[in-house]
Amino acid sequence: MSVHISANKGDIAKVVLQPGDPLRAQYIAENFLENVRLVSKTRNIFYFTGEYKGKTVSVGASGMGCPSIGIYSYELYTEYDVDTIIRIGTCGAYSTDLKLYDVLNVENAASESTYAKYAWEIEGDILPHQGKIFDLINDTAQSLDIVTKKTNIHTSDIFYRKTPGTPAVAEKYNCSAVEMEAFALFANAQYLGKNAATILTVSDIIPTREEISADQRERALKPMIELALETAIKL
Repeated sequence: MSVHISANKGDIAKVVLQPGDPLRAQYIAENFLENVRLVSKTRNIFYFTGEYKGKTVSVGASGMGCPSIGIYSYELYTEYDVDTIIRIGTCGAYSTDLKLYDVLNVENAASESTYAKYAWEIEGDILPHQGKIFDLINDTAQSLDIVTKKTNIHTSDIFYRKTPGTPAVAEKYNCSAVEMEAFALFANAQYLGKNAATILTVSDIIPTREEISADQRERALKPMIELALETAIKL
């Protein structure tokens, strides 16, 4: 077991789906996996391992923000020999070119975060997906007739800010949407030589204030979850 994950060696699969919310991890485990075991619940951050179409897969939460996913993804990669992490989450769209329920396959994450610089001496404010998983997600989406949009996104350390509008780093790299974790995940994977991808569902449109209601989220997130799982079984 690691400092923040209480699973034993061998309890976590080589491929991990990582939503932010522990209850979303539980929902995925209970509704999509078979022969499920709860392997860690330290700090109520749940990790489950089960089977999807015969493939052993784990799902567990990252928490919110770069520091949190930085901890959990690092321990998964280094303490549990995980090869691939697919972050699955929601995002807010900066542009009305995106619509509610759109599924994004993140090509690059841009951020003001100093996480990569001070953790691994990785310079720069934009990082790409890591490894082969990005292309595999695109191929899998096509086979499932799920429309995905390849895009740059903004990983923000800030949820509430004094000045509204699109931050400078997001404009610089033409980021279509904002979330809070992908940059740190990509940094860890780059440093450790691992695979990392991020799939996002648009849950709100920032300029128009449109949003998916709580009771719509289950339906909204299902295509993203199935895309991640169908990709996982090909690894």
